Amino acid sequence: MDNKIEIISYKHNGELHRVWQYAYIVEETDNKIILVNDRANVIDGDGRRWKTKEPAVCYFYKDYWFNIICMLRNNSIYYYCNLSSPYVFDSEGIKYIDYELDVKVFPSGDRLILDRDEFEFNALDYHYSQDLINIIERQLKVLLNLIDRGEGPFNPQNVMNDFERYTVAKKQNKNK
Repeated sequence: MDNKIEIISYKHNGELHRVWQYAYIVEETDNKIILVNDRANVIDGDGRRWKTKEPAVCYFYKDYWFNIICMLRNNSIYYYCNLSSPYVFDSEGIKYIDYELDVKVFPSGDRLILDRDEFEFNALDYHYSQDLINIIERQLKVLLNLIDRGEGPFNPQNVMNDFERYTVAKKQNKNK
């Protein structure tokens, strides 16, 4: 597939947080981009390297301050949602600022808000403005509402349809 890109996250101070090599574009619109990565190589900002264990369908938005990673594991979908800046797409890849606060959603529908303490620490350490803190808190509510209503990526059929588009394109490319 010739549409592979990197996903690059930064911290608020501009330091590199993490890079995923590589993801493939499934769909791009004016407001979102859907990517799939499959056992991607990951490089942390401190240089540590590791590999993801399963395929993931990733949703990035220009209108929301979060992204959604849907990990396909044992015929189930596990969600990891990052509160983050809207994405920017340039020649280097998809870029965003990670704001520490995360939501994990299990196949059962149970959800867990993670890293509130890290968010609060970095809000002080990186001098987040009150406006930024308010945006992140409002967007957390928007995200939780989407989860509760099972909309967009939180409808498993949508995720599986997007993953299927990736597998079909991959097979077609292999047959060329």
